[in-house]
Amino acid sequence: MTEERGGMVVYWRPGCPYCMKLRLRLRFSCLTYTEVNIWRDKDAAAFVRSVADGNETVPTVSVAGRALVNPSKRQVVRAVTEHAPHLLPAKAAPER
Repeated sequence: MTEERGGMVVYWRPGCPYCMKLRLRLRFSCLTYTEVNIWRDKDAAAFVRSVADGNETVPTVSVAGRALVNPSKRQVVRAVTEHAPHLLPAKAAPER
């Protein structure tokens, strides 16, 4: 996936409480990312297995090609800051 190289992808599956928690927190972060349901995308499921010791552990997040298995929001933001700062929200213009 193109997003894996320079962007961020959140791999998830329905019914996963950890996925719901992270996805909700990320929605309020203003980060730019793509969500992929591993139950609907065989290639995504294979990617998750390849970085999670053969398991379909979700959420798994790819930031500029670097995989984070079951990360916290803080870990995701740190990875974005270090490896894909272009995904961070633009700073608001100062008020006059």
